[in-house]
Amino acid sequence: MPSWISGWELVLILVVILVLFGAKKIPEFMQGIGKGLKEFKKATTDIESEIKNSTKDDKDKKSPKA
Repeated sequence: MPSWISGWELVLILVVILVLFGAKKIPEFMQGIGKGLKEFKKATTDIESEIKNSTKDDKDKKSPKA
């Protein structure tokens, strides 16, 4: 956490967010963020596996077959 934010400033920011969005909207907002992070993580693991598979296939094609 940045050194310029103290404990009271963080509490004040949280209170302002609560007042602006209301208690009912915050859980919906967090649920949306959670779903977005889950999709992002799934996409990154899919891309990593595709990259690993493509490099594995390239190595198999380059290696001489006996």
